[in-house]
Amino acid sequence: SVLFAVVRVAFVCLMQERGALGFERHYHVTDPFIRRLGLEAELQGHSGCVNCLEWNEKGDLLASGSDDQHTIVWDPLHHKKLLSMHTGHTANIFSVKFLPHSGDRILITGAADSKVHVHDLTVKETIHMFGDHTNRVKRIATAPMWPNTFWSAAEDGLIRQYDLRENSKRSEVLIDLTEYCGQLVEAKCLTVNPQDNNYLAVGASGPFVRLYDIRMIHNHRKSMKQSPSAGVHTFCDRQKPLPDGAAQYYVAGHLPVKLPDYNNRLRVLVATYVTFSPDGTELLVNMGGEQVYLFDLTYKQRPYTFLLPKKCHTSGEVQNGKTSTNGVSNGIHLHSNGFRLSEGRAHVSPQVELPPYLERIKQQANEAFACQLWTQAIQLYSKAVQKAPNNAMLYGNRAAAYMKRKWDGDHYDALRDCLKAISLNPCHLKAHFRLARCLFELKYVAEALECLDDFKGKFPEQAHSSACDALDRDINAALFSKSDNAEDKKGGGPIRLRATGRKDSISEDEMVLRERSYDYKFRYCGHCNTTTDIKEANFFGSNAQYIVSGSDDGSFFIWEKETTNLVRVLQGDESIVNCLQPHPSYCFLATSGIDPVVRLWNPRPESETLNGRVVVDMEGASQANQRRMNADPLEVMLLNMGYRITGLTSGGAGGSDDEDSSEGQVQCRPS
Repeated sequence: SVLFAVVRVAFVCLMQERGALGFERHYHVTDPFIRRLGLEAELQGHSGCVNCLEWNEKGDLLASGSDDQHTIVWDPLHHKKLLSMHTGHTANIFSVKFLPHSGDRILITGAADSKVHVHDLTVKETIHMFGDHTNRVKRIATAPMWPNTFWSAAEDGLIRQYDLRENSKRSEVLIDLTEYCGQLVEAKCLTVNPQDNNYLAVGASGPFVRLYDIRMIHNHRKSMKQSPSAGVHTFCDRQKPLPDGAAQYYVAGHLPVKLPDYNNRLRVLVATYVTFSPDGTELLVNMGGEQVYLFDLTYKQRPYTFLLPKKCHTSGEVQNGKTSTNGVSNGIHLHSNGFRLSEGRAHVSPQVELPPYLERIKQQANEAFACQLWTQAIQLYSKAVQKAPNNAMLYGNRAAAYMKRKWDGDHYDALRDCLKAISLNPCHLKAHFRLARCLFELKYVAEALECLDDFKGKFPEQAHSSACDALDRDINAALFSKSDNAEDKKGGGPIRLRATGRKDSISEDEMVLRERSYDYKFRYCGHCNTTTDIKEANFFGSNAQYIVSGSDDGSFFIWEKETTNLVRVLQGDESIVNCLQPHPSYCFLATSGIDPVVRLWNPRPESETLNGRVVVDMEGASQANQRRMNADPLEVMLLNMGYRITGLTSGGAGGSDDEDSSEGQVQCRPS
């Protein structure tokens, strides 16, 4: 009985400890903490840019790597340098990782000298040096369930896998992107799913992010080796480097069609950082040259291709999200390839009135829209959408604000909102018209004409409005002015991005994978990521409640994940913030960039009233970054040198054509 009592007490203590830890990790990042986040300390010790940071699992150690080819292990809670060692690299260090289950004794580094080094921190020695890559090593990835294994991504287009249990000082190629994308492709980043270590995400040059099943790849190669005919191939036989189903691609739906325009403006799209949410169900991507995107790995959706809605029962029953009578119409619903029409006749339910507090938010958003405060209007509509996700009017109004703001990707988000509004209310007048305008702005010119004609048939009283006439003129002018060599995207079909030369040729397998890509769930705007290719974005909080990203303007940005609203901007570097690594269990953030220091951030006491690091004008900072992303590379260089470019104005941010000033109420005013 005594033994039983001791065991019982021990069990209760263990449960209490686990409960306390669970509570701590569940609530360690909250909105009040985010709004009080400020600079706690600067860790000095490097003599060059600090390009990478890594917490250990417990969160009591922080490792950093630098252009000075040194790695430093810090005690961040006491702001102390515990260890500094030269890594043996001969160029900038880009990645540093603790090897899981090594007692924080083994540290791995990857660098611009194309080498991967393994270090024993207890003796401050480099115990393995791998030189299999032929270009800069940009990222190292580890996995808790693979204690002696790690992976590297390099600019030679290869993903390599290492096993420290073997005596051989070589690695094996897990994925060769050059077999799919040609010799010019560069791998930039990679990460392993924390909940299922068989899944590896890879970011590379171009807008596509790849998710691989490591187990499927290994099983495929084992079966190929064991097959009696493994070494016998006919002329027509071709061995696939990866088995079917081992790779899934993700892309922001508007980027493939925008790629030629970006290339013409020397604007490079490259995934600079990828990471999974703590529960492994979401993938976050910092897309260099564009925005930050979140992909839902559970409820996947194809990029929004367009199929014309069928005519509503009447044009007067349901318009602009409001219902006058119970109408009947042909519905529209989402399937794997976008929006498809229902074959039968569906009942259009009356639009549910918003509760008073959401109605007030909507009115505030409408007032912001009337004052041309587009971002403020978008954020208010997004706040309301989160609480009322089945309200067509809110989606339609937010689409109008996106179309007015015209930042990169805004017209595609507006298209998504229009389609969502139409799916909730197939006779939403303004959403139908805005859909036609979005299609035109996104270069779906033929589809825009068909959509506009359909709109005129559904709502004949609007057929000769100034908005319809203006869009009709724009569409017909675009149709007649198409040059012979312009890319013509076929009606709602996939975009096949073919390369021009042999070195960057795209394989048929790659094109099929791209055409099967999945679209994003959320988009986060405000930062700028064009100058460096190691800029990170991360989940903040054990429940991934917030998104953080570095920026070329020396700030880092914090968004609410679910609303995508920007809530905090802090000045984190004199030039560029590249790295942001949240503590595993505290509201504690480590950042670094061009400055030779590591900065630590946590919620400051309420007694500290002044915080000189806070960027108060978040809207102004975001607009400036949009201009920077769309500037000529020479202009960006001059901006970095302190020159003012007078030709950059806020009205042109996003690179979209201006809409006709006489659009009329059908598009301009929110409902």
